[in-house]
Amino acid sequence: MVRLRRTGSAAGAGSGGRGGGVRELRLLRSVSAAGGPPGPGARPEPPPYGRTAREEHTTALVDAVRLRLAESGAPPTAGSVAAALRATRPPLGGDEVLATVRSLRAELVGAGPLDRLLAAPDVTDVLVNGPDEVWVDRGGGLRRATGVRFADAEAVRKLAHRLATAAGRRLDDARPWVDARLPDGTRLHAVLPPIAGGCTHISLRVCRPRPFTLDELVAGGALPAAGAELLAGILRARLSLLVSGGTGTGKTTLLAALLGLVGPDERIVVVEDSAELHPAHPHVVRLQSRPPNQEGLGELTLRDLLRQALRMRPDRLVVGEVRGAEVSDLLAALNTGHEGGCGTVHANTAADVPVRLEALGSLAGLDRPALHSQLRAALDLVVHLVREPASGRRRVAEIHTLAGDRDGLAVTTPAVTFTTDGTALPGEGWQRLLRLLAARGVTLADGPP
Repeated sequence: MVRLRRTGSAAGAGSGGRGGGVRELRLLRSVSAAGGPPGPGARPEPPPYGRTAREEHTTALVDAVRLRLAESGAPPTAGSVAAALRATRPPLGGDEVLATVRSLRAELVGAGPLDRLLAAPDVTDVLVNGPDEVWVDRGGGLRRATGVRFADAEAVRKLAHRLATAAGRRLDDARPWVDARLPDGTRLHAVLPPIAGGCTHISLRVCRPRPFTLDELVAGGALPAAGAELLAGILRARLSLLVSGGTGTGKTTLLAALLGLVGPDERIVVVEDSAELHPAHPHVVRLQSRPPNQEGLGELTLRDLLRQALRMRPDRLVVGEVRGAEVSDLLAALNTGHEGGCGTVHANTAADVPVRLEALGSLAGLDRPALHSQLRAALDLVVHLVREPASGRRRVAEIHTLAGDRDGLAVTTPAVTFTTDGTALPGEGWQRLLRLLAARGVTLADGPP
């Protein structure tokens, strides 16, 4: 369950003053006098989106409990919600109170109908396109979530506002989108209408508390066992690499698993836009960028953080995702003795990575010859992932080496390709990969893994 932080202090709420209630109201749905629970003689409006009588009842009950909590200034604990519930409705049985309190707390301080999905251990993404259109990815591609719906479009919008508030970000008509990290690590993206057609759109990327190991990725079919041994050798040899692939192919998952193989005596410094890499390693330092505030001040970019990271004695320098001008600082760092650096990059194929980095380098003012010169010297390998369209399975598809062509441009050459059944096929770059490993004291068989 996603737990949201209160904006008011516990002391202020406990004092019974109105200030705590006002602060708490920022996280709760605001209920005006006209928008409160219907009176006994009121005629119910037609339920939008075909919502049921039960959903109408729940919405009215949530509004009433929210209003009572806001008036009292009490935090939305289980006890205070139960007390507000009993004061709002006739006496209920114990089991009914517990069930209703759980439901109300999910609406008040959780993710509402999405809590059950976000708590499932196999869920990676939850997407909301409308009140009755929720999609979930359990590792096998997107599927329509059954039995999960919101009361109406306004309920979706209010959830987006509540999650944005919990992340300390602004979401309103003046700034109709948000990209943030929730307190539990879940990545939030939301867009309000009319930018999003029809209804607020919410995208949640779940951050698991424990990263996958390379053995677990092998067991899940992400790569064959021999491929895992090859990647382990690449890590031991301290070759620099980028993990490439499209959105949702498992780049961050693989990179975290690889960093878990780094020796415990090495210091890993990770630079990210949002904290997604959590390698199972005893010595990890994380630096996270920061967007500007509402006045346009206070921004910290990946370029800023990379320059600081170089002063922190990193044994491994890691960029969570190379997506902008920071590519010039990363390549410069890898060219100045920081071996074994790595990161991820969006690319359709491994062969597209040099072109992709060329485009990013232009943002930093690097011309084409300078970028390719640095790239040839700094980067050794590209590990490319794909997602099978039929099954949704994420897997390592190929490993490429980098070299220069006759024009001095960096190009990739396939060293080994993994078929869907795990068969390893050697490529033109296989012998070059063996030489790179041997130069660092790591030897493998002459054939592919």
